[in-house]
Amino acid sequence: MQALEVKTFLEAQLSDTQVEVEGEGCNFQLNVISDELAGLSPVKRQQQVYAHLNPWIADGSIHAVSMKFFSRADWAARS
Repeated sequence: MQALEVKTFLEAQLSDTQVEVEGEGCNFQLNVISDELAGLSPVKRQQQVYAHLNPWIADGSIHAVSMKFFSRADWAARS
């Protein structure tokens, strides 16, 4: 599995969300940029992303995922 594949898939599934992905193989670090998700509790945020990744986790294509969430303003302020 490639980082670009994960990025493209998640951005198609999560409306108005930008995803920056690092890693390869089966281990990925996600920076999820979304005002909508940033407003949710940490557990709800992760549930939204895992709901889409679970089939790949179940079949072993993805083994480990770490996530950080940012509002668009917070992400822009990092640069």
